[in-house]
Amino acid sequence: MARILVTGGAGFIPSELALRLAQDPANEVVAVDNLLTGDLRKLPVAEHPNLHFIKCDVNHFEDISSVFYAYRFEYVFHYAAVVGVKRTTDHPVMVLRDIDGIRNVLDLSKNTGVKRVFFSSSSEVYGEPVEIPQNEHTTPLNSKLPYAIVKNLGEAFLRSYHKEYGLDYTVFRFFNTYGPKQSKDFVVSKFIRAALNGEDITVYGDGLQTRTFCFIDDNIDACLNALRNNEVVNDVVNIGSDVEITILELASLIIDITGSKSKVVHLPPLEEGDMTRRMPDVSRMHKLLGREPLPLRSGLERILADTRFILR
Repeated sequence: MARILVTGGAGFIPSELALRLAQDPANEVVAVDNLLTGDLRKLPVAEHPNLHFIKCDVNHFEDISSVFYAYRFEYVFHYAAVVGVKRTTDHPVMVLRDIDGIRNVLDLSKNTGVKRVFFSSSSEVYGEPVEIPQNEHTTPLNSKLPYAIVKNLGEAFLRSYHKEYGLDYTVFRFFNTYGPKQSKDFVVSKFIRAALNGEDITVYGDGLQTRTFCFIDDNIDACLNALRNNEVVNDVVNIGSDVEITILELASLIIDITGSKSKVVHLPPLEEGDMTRRMPDVSRMHKLLGREPLPLRSGLERILADTRFILR
């Protein structure tokens, strides 16, 4: 049996990861979350006898150390973090506190025999693109935002702990991931809710900034294959899509799929954090995935058909 820790386990991506890990009865999965932004409805532990939830703040050593010493994990997925462009720009000091969580998780991992730590980094580390597609090993990491700096620092921690202590790691640089359980303050879920309610869809600036969107199943499958197949060891991989779309086009697509009469309304551009373009090199992810990723329209249709979307 593999004992696996998932931090931030009541969040969108880590809750899905924990549930998928718990589908294997050979795993014992522990999800921890301080519930600042997490939602326990995303983590139905009662349906999985090998899945446990502990309310815990990884940024507090006394909290997380007792969990590590009680379970002696083999693998750790450290996904706990303050997320969301507006939240992270409005509360930069809160973001910087996540450095304590990174240090706590790595110290406890190397002291309790963890075999590998998987870390959720972010596309934000690239900042404004100087290279398209954004490649893991050739694109500079040049963002000055606190959230991106913390993620970049987390990657540096992992490399350092591997060199100093032999602790293996994998870095996932997540680009926009979407799915039925995503919180309402992220662009896809926000646009869908507005469209279903016939409300205006608000877009920052001219809406010509581009993003790529990865369906949650593609994210989880790729990351789990990195674990199962022992891939991306002591290395980094972009997790996302390489199909670019403008935010205006996204709004139009959602209006079309939902049959909504919503109108697009433009707001002033964000002062910071809204990069003009993001498009990753996902060739390594495609090898992990081993299949074609889900097209955006199909993913949006799955959300609309999924009863879990009631979590809104």
